[in-house]
Order: sequence, then C-alpha cells, then structure tokens
Amino acid sequence: MADDHDTTGQEKVWTEFKDAVNMTASTLETFLETQESRSVGQKSSEGAESTGHAEGRRIVTILRKTKSELDEEDFAHMRKVVGYVHRHLKQGGPKDADKMKDSPWRLSLMNWGHDPMKD
Repeated sequence: MADDHDTTGQEKVWTEFKDAVNMTASTLETFLETQESRSVGQKSSEGAESTGHAEGRRIVTILRKTKSELDEEDFAHMRKVVGYVHRHLKQGGPKDADKMKDSPWRLSLMNWGHDPMKD
C-alpha cells in the first residue's frame, strides 16, 4: 500500500507525463507503424527495433490504462519518458517548420509520444 508521500510523487509523475506526452494512444500507435518511426533511434543491431520505438509501444500501453490501473513499474517508466522528452526538447531541433516536419529530432520525440509541432 502506498503512503501519502508515494501518492504525492505519483501525482507529480502523472501530471508531468500528461504534459510531456501530447499524442493520444491511437495517434502514437499509428505513427509507430510508419517507416518514419522505424527509421530513427538507437538500435542494438542492424534491423533491430530502436529503443525509442520499443518505448513508444510501452507508452501506448500506459496511455490505455486508467490512472488507478498504473503500477510502480508504469510510474518508473513514465518518469523515464518525462526525462527523455525534456532532455530532447532542450537539445532543440530545426526552427523552420518545413525542416522540422521530417527531422530525426521530431521523429525521435514522436516515438516517445511527444510531437513538438503540436501545441
């Protein structure tokens, strides 16, 4: 059973995750099926699934759960996603919208559930 401190921490993670992940489960799932999604990210070997692509599939699973269904593993993963999105956004990408659209920077973020072109 979580104590009040854990609940407060989970509330913060929930809020940060909802802010960082601005794509719906279905939008992210559709994106993950594209060649663009598969073309970016670190891979352990040629032809392997990228880390970000695998993360995206896990994010879809989390997005499809209700808050009460989330467990400690989910919250730990949500913290990881928030950290990645914040770090990647700080790195910055192309300022020009046309260049940003298909940039590896944007596509990588989208694998993690964040579309920087969406407000």
